[in-house]
Amino acid sequence: KGFSSTFTGERRPKGDRIFEALGATDELSSAIGLAGEFSREKGHAFVDQLHKVQCMLQDVGSNLATPLSSARDSHRKRTSFSEKPVLELEQWIDSYSEQLPPLRAFILPSGGRSSAALHFSRAVCRRAERCVVPLVQAGEADPNVAKYLNRLSDYLFVLARYAAMKEGKEEKIYIKPEP
Repeated sequence: KGFSSTFTGERRPKGDRIFEALGATDELSSAIGLAGEFSREKGHAFVDQLHKVQCMLQDVGSNLATPLSSARDSHRKRTSFSEKPVLELEQWIDSYSEQLPPLRAFILPSGGRSSAALHFSRAVCRRAERCVVPLVQAGEADPNVAKYLNRLSDYLFVLARYAAMKEGKEEKIYIKPEP
């Protein structure tokens, strides 16, 4: 009938922004799964990190599916989202960034299948973040969820560049068209 239930048992229309955010997060996990498979084929060591990210996205979904306006303390305890995963992403970003040449131009999604799939994941991540921010602003989701998605998009960008570099693939640079 066009309705679905949150973890708290509340019935909401399927078009509710909570379900939009959940769907975008699910798409993000799927995109990361695809990027992970391409990266595994190339022997990248960061594949385990991508798997950990997918697991964290399940926790993101649990938090989103538990609107704070209708959550009991027991719900909040089971679906809380800490700052620890955000800090871990920041460490990973720093680690890969140190190994990359400085960015001197806009990069277009490119650099081989692993890199392009990671760039695609980054774009999906940004959409998921745009869906989550209004929930955080409305007090329905933990602010750390939005922070995680924000840092995750940066991680995916850096990782895309790193994958291209490790595979010896050229990153395409934005060139302004002639008028």
